[in-house]
Amino acid sequence: MSSPTRAQTQAQPQDQAQAPSQEPTADPGWDLTAPLREAIAEGEHLVATAPFIRTEQDRLEGYDYLAGRIRMAMQTAFDHDLERPLFINATHQFARQGLDNPDAVYFSAYLREGVEYVVRGRRGSSADLSFQVMGGAYTADSAATSLMAFDDRELEVRPDGTFEFTYTAEPGARTMIVREVFNDWDTEERGTITIERTDTLGRPARELTRELLAKRYDVAARTLTGSIRTWFAFPHFFQYAEPVNTLTTPQQTPGGLASQRSSIGHYALAEDEAMIVSVPRCDDCSYQAIQVGSDWYASTDYETHQTSLTKAQAVTDPDGVMRFVVSEHPPSGHAEAPYLANWLETTGHRTGSMMLRWQRLERDLGPADGPSVQVVPLAEVPAHLPHLAPLTHEQHAERITARQRSVARRMIS
Repeated sequence: MSSPTRAQTQAQPQDQAQAPSQEPTADPGWDLTAPLREAIAEGEHLVATAPFIRTEQDRLEGYDYLAGRIRMAMQTAFDHDLERPLFINATHQFARQGLDNPDAVYFSAYLREGVEYVVRGRRGSSADLSFQVMGGAYTADSAATSLMAFDDRELEVRPDGTFEFTYTAEPGARTMIVREVFNDWDTEERGTITIERTDTLGRPARELTRELLAKRYDVAARTLTGSIRTWFAFPHFFQYAEPVNTLTTPQQTPGGLASQRSSIGHYALAEDEAMIVSVPRCDDCSYQAIQVGSDWYASTDYETHQTSLTKAQAVTDPDGVMRFVVSEHPPSGHAEAPYLANWLETTGHRTGSMMLRWQRLERDLGPADGPSVQVVPLAEVPAHLPHLAPLTHEQHAERITARQRSVARRMIS
């Protein structure tokens, strides 16, 4: 390319001066993001002053938790569209909430009463695929209402794995939630899922207006602070209403699925203590698991730490019982093989929430199916286990590597 001549160079300022200005004019009186900025500041104050913060690490986790709440709030406000619904994955490893299940992929779509929706998909090989319609919303004062709950056993799944059903949103229906739950992270594969309104197909999306954007930023702001307050309060209705270091008998999960039972509780362990949770392996369900959560009422790092185990991942003793050890430090007591296969790490949390789940049950559960709990000195753990499954550093690292690869393959950000 040749260089401009002196005449061309001299002409440019005059030409540019004659061209109309492309500079945008100032926005007269519209500060659309103000509600969100104010909500972020309020959210920062809420997490920074949370009553359960004990260490600087707790506080840093709070700021990371806040980032996840901001992501979720923006998705809720800007991605959901009542005119053009779609399933959104707003809960994942980077946006944890509501003691989210490490074994689940969550999808949700907003509904409008009286509108017909068509849900289509292809069934993957996950342990459970379930659907739930919720009325109302979770708040700091109340829980949402389950209006309908079923799993894919009630669908007509074709030989190629595809399915389709139509649902007309009943009075009070607000959200459809889909959970795809994995028992074996290594072998089970995800399916696909879509939702559409039959009366808005073929129409263009609404044009952007100042009023629409202002509403969306306002929704994001209210969703952000509302979700933080909700999940601060929620565990006190359930987990923290139970005595510390106990787990309930299996019961229907509040607001949960018809074919799901859960056992809930919370722990408080010193650095040199461990909790042994013993629970019979259940072969009358497709999915059974245990997880350790934080005081933020969210999952802890299940990708690079072993903070959850399914019955496919856990070792079952010869008597049919799975025995899990919850502690900060490896519990085996052997220098060369310090880990146990069923060790659940507390990852620096002296206190936190716990939950066991059974899904896609073929029968109801009773007290004998539930867990029992012992709190013992860490050094005495081996003496309380009838069978040990010790792991070396290399074997434990292999398990963590497998978890990382499975989460990367399965989860959506």
